Parts: sequence; C-alpha cells; structure tokens
Amino acid sequence: MIDPDEMAADYARVFAARRPQSRLALVAAVCGADALAVAGWDGPVNYDNDTAKYAAVVRDWGRCFGARVVAVGSDTLHLSVAAPPTRTEEALLVAAEHFAFCPDIICQGAHPHTLAAYAERITDLNCWEFWWD
Repeated sequence: MIDPDEMAADYARVFAARRPQSRLALVAAVCGADALAVAGWDGPVNYDNDTAKYAAVVRDWGRCFGARVVAVGSDTLHLSVAAPPTRTEEALLVAAEHFAFCPDIICQGAHPHTLAAYAERITDLNCWEFWWD
C-alpha cells in the first residue's frame, strides 16, 4: 500500500493545481475525518445534518483504504485513497457504502446510474469525490 499521507500530499498538489482558487484551512483535530465535525462542515445537510456520522464513516475509510480528507466545499468532499478496491467484488461493496453515504454520486453521476457501473469507476481510483445537492 502507498503511504496514505504521501498519497494525500500528492492528491492535494493535483487538486490545488486544478482549482487554484482553493484556500488552505487548518482545523485543530486529530485527523481530517474529525476535522469535518470540529469545523462544523455541513456538506450533506440536505440528507442529514449530523456531521459526526459522516466523520465516522470517513474515519473508517481511513483505516480500511488509507483515505484522507484533502478538500471540502460547502457541499463537496474530496478524499485521497491510498488502497482503493482493486477487484470488482470489493469495489461493488464499497460502491454500496458510497451510495449510502452520498446517493447523488450514483443518482446524478456519470451514466449509467448503477452500482455496478460506479464500482467499475472506483476500482483502482486513488481519489473519491462526493457532492450533495
């Protein structure tokens, strides 16, 4: 597995290059997942206003996949992923978690709007991006 913090630094450089208007924020928290709740981020407020639930899921993805919070917006979340699913079967399980976490990524994402198609897209993908409308 690639070092999760190195992957996050690499993705942060790519993210910042693609979105030069982005700004750095420092939050006093143990990890990026905890920073979501500490900062009062309300990205998924249209679905649930308990940010602690989302932070817990992101913390678990950190343990399982080496995911790190790289950027947040008013309704977006960008994670680097050091150990993404590499097999279709595993990716399908992760896709189901992503759908429960953020239905818009499948319902409003790239066509076709199916878990299987989304699972194919995230297989071996080192960044996960979520948005809530």
